Amino acid sequence: QVQLVESGGGSVQAGGSLRLSCAVSGYTYSSYCMGWFRQAPGKEGKEREGVAAIYRGGGSTYYADSVKGRFTISQDNAKDTMYLQMNSLKPEDTATYYCAADHGSLGQLCTGGPIRSYEYPYWGQGTQVTVSS
Repeated sequence: QVQLVESGGGSVQAGGSLRLSCAVSGYTYSSYCMGWFRQAPGKEGKEREGVAAIYRGGGSTYYADSVKGRFTISQDNAKDTMYLQMNSLKPEDTATYYCAADHGSLGQLCTGGPIRSYEYPYWGQGTQVTVSS
């Protein structure tokens, strides 16, 4: 079965950096999409915000406007791990961050525009990021 395990969250001051990792196991597809989503405090009833995505077949990426230029998504195929390097963090980046993977059906389309949580059936448990001002 597919398992996604995030790590790397923590607490930092505004302007600081964190790197999140997402280790993937049990996946049978060679090309699929992976994304980072987040859910801010008090917004538990709303859809998770799509932050970034990467197409593991070709490496194309997508970033939400709110993080563009500050966050970088990357992958290490040898380790089956995806990363989210977060620089210049702001208090509004405070959230629980989740990694997610699709069935392999989205193809490179997943990096063509905003990503939606309902398109990703596999999820990690989440890791907390807190940015203080």
